[in-house]
Amino acid sequence: MRFLNVIAAGLLCFPASAKACELALLLTVDVSGSIDAEEYRVQMDGLAAALRDGIVVEALVAQEAAVALMQWTGEGRQHVSVPWSRITSAQDAEDLAVRVGQMRRQWSRYSTAIGDALLASAALMEAAPSCERKVVDVSGDGPSNEGPLVEYGRKRLAELGVTINAVVIETDASDLTAYFWENVITGPGAFVVTAQGFEDYPRRIRQKLIREVAKQVSNTSVSFVETTGKM
Repeated sequence: MRFLNVIAAGLLCFPASAKACELALLLTVDVSGSIDAEEYRVQMDGLAAALRDGIVVEALVAQEAAVALMQWTGEGRQHVSVPWSRITSAQDAEDLAVRVGQMRRQWSRYSTAIGDALLASAALMEAAPSCERKVVDVSGDGPSNEGPLVEYGRKRLAELGVTINAVVIETDASDLTAYFWENVITGPGAFVVTAQGFEDYPRRIRQKLIREVAKQVSNTSVSFVETTGKM
């Protein structure tokens, strides 16, 4: 029942359109207790800047993309902060970036329930517009430590034909990148981008969005970027 609220929220800002949608992109942002207020702001400012990148804007508009954003933390705590919105012009992209940059944090004291966030993402994707390609973009700075197994959410999204990609924020020696590769991402061409600390997040989320939305960016070139840190 609680996922019905996620579905309803996801539909609020989606206008009818006769044009084809090539990409439905759900951005999911970790706001668990391990992320302080300054780190949250770095994430949102970095994401807003990435959504203003010329390559990203051009690709979103060309694909008539539908974009939504969900904050998540512990079990049962997911909030659709930006319902499904079509990006058909540069102004639509700018409006989205403004909303992201001004977005109020919903929680700050709870655990990390990745499996539950993925199940909520699946419910939201079922309510998404009919698009040729569907992608869930997960960001996080720690492994799941609460709620359903991550595999349950990953399996459900895979059944829906949804690709899960991730941007991982490494803050210690736990090798979170390997955890996300093995347990979270799924789908053809799914990938993980690694940020070495929160200060590296803005650059890495831009690279990630370019890889997800811009068809002209080859897997080879982006893999080089991820490996070497060079643009």
